[in-house]
Amino acid sequence: MAVTFYNLNSESGLKKLDEYLLTRSYITGYQASKDDITVHAALSKRPPAEYVNVSRWYKHIDALLRLTGVSGEGCGVSIEGSAPITKEAVATPPNIDTKASAAEDDDDDDVDLFGEETEEEKKAAEERAAAIKASGKKKESGKSSVLLDVKPWDDETDMKKLEEAVRSIQMEGLHWGASKLVPVGYGIKKLQIMLTIVDDLVSVDNLIEEHLMEEPINEYVQSCDIVAFNKI
Repeated sequence: MAVTFYNLNSESGLKKLDEYLLTRSYITGYQASKDDITVHAALSKRPPAEYVNVSRWYKHIDALLRLTGVSGEGCGVSIEGSAPITKEAVATPPNIDTKASAAEDDDDDDVDLFGEETEEEKKAAEERAAAIKASGKKKESGKSSVLLDVKPWDDETDMKKLEEAVRSIQMEGLHWGASKLVPVGYGIKKLQIMLTIVDDLVSVDNLIEEHLMEEPINEYVQSCDIVAFNKI
């Protein structure tokens, strides 16, 4: 079912989006999708820090676009009262000036996947917990976005079968996301893949040690490393 947002660059529009993201990690579904890119592109600038949930979501989508891009289709979203979003804006991440990005990295934590919570974020988390408790709802378990490097044995390893083997691992609280092949050298490529986990249900260390590095998947996988781990 499509979601509609109104006047996202106004105070009222940002407030509604902030309330919407209070109990959600993404605009629709359990992984980043084109719906997130559509809303991200509709925002004319980085949202003010006072909109804690929007700021958290914006920084996470911004980091995904810089790392791997977003390939999920989503359920559909429409933006009313804002400039129209072009197909190119949704299909392709924004062109980022690497020099400007480097300067920004020195000044803020836009893509700091391991940054500590600010006082505002801690206060907002406490308020969310109190609101959920007051309404009689059970607090959602935390989720994390993880980026893995999966390396094959050699250049003769069938990377298509390797990815199929990796994605064949299914368990409650685990959702596989976008992936791509990255050259390592000497004709060898590694698989870089995103996944979203429910923290109380899935341990990344156990996923690697008890599944990715065990038979029959270790026929294709030589090693597996955590590149980024981000609480969402």
